[in-house]
Amino acid sequence: MGDHKEQSLRVGAAVRRRRRALELTLAVVAERSGLSVPFLSQVENDRARPSRSSLEKVADALRTTAVELLAAADPACSVDVVRADGTELVPEPRVRSLVRGHHQMHASEFTGDHDAGREFQYRNDQLMYVADGAVEIEAEGRAYRLGRGDTLYLTGGVRHRWRATVPDTRVVVVAVAEHIEAGRDRPGR
Repeated sequence: MGDHKEQSLRVGAAVRRRRRALELTLAVVAERSGLSVPFLSQVENDRARPSRSSLEKVADALRTTAVELLAAADPACSVDVVRADGTELVPEPRVRSLVRGHHQMHASEFTGDHDAGREFQYRNDQLMYVADGAVEIEAEGRAYRLGRGDTLYLTGGVRHRWRATVPDTRVVVVAVAEHIEAGRDRPGR
């Protein structure tokens, strides 16, 4: 019995990503494909599953192929285990991805220190959790000291940098994936 059961794919997110990459509206895709806007909206939101013929029409409208859309589709499974002993770590500082594939969430575990001078700014929100050790985080001009078990939540667009203040510090960073448009327009940003 494996950790990851193969199931059907959700093609809606792949269709939406491709449409947005081409800067097309649902109305334009509907016109090009001969399918209705409500149906395309349901496909993008995984409320309707297109037939092979419909998927080919959508792919043609998006200047791609049905095979490419299926290859970019998200798995419909709800469980995927990433084993600690089965992942390759990048040498110092060690970074381990905690989520495989193209999902709406990204999570990584950092062990040790890294380039403390490097500034980060992500489009979407993220949470930093100190699993072991301690860190100092500078965000929007303020410094925060976090110890084991502490978390820091950063909304999308916040510039920040961090550094481990104790050897063998482990920090888990969980964020909304960059390909998702979860950020809100915020005043002054």
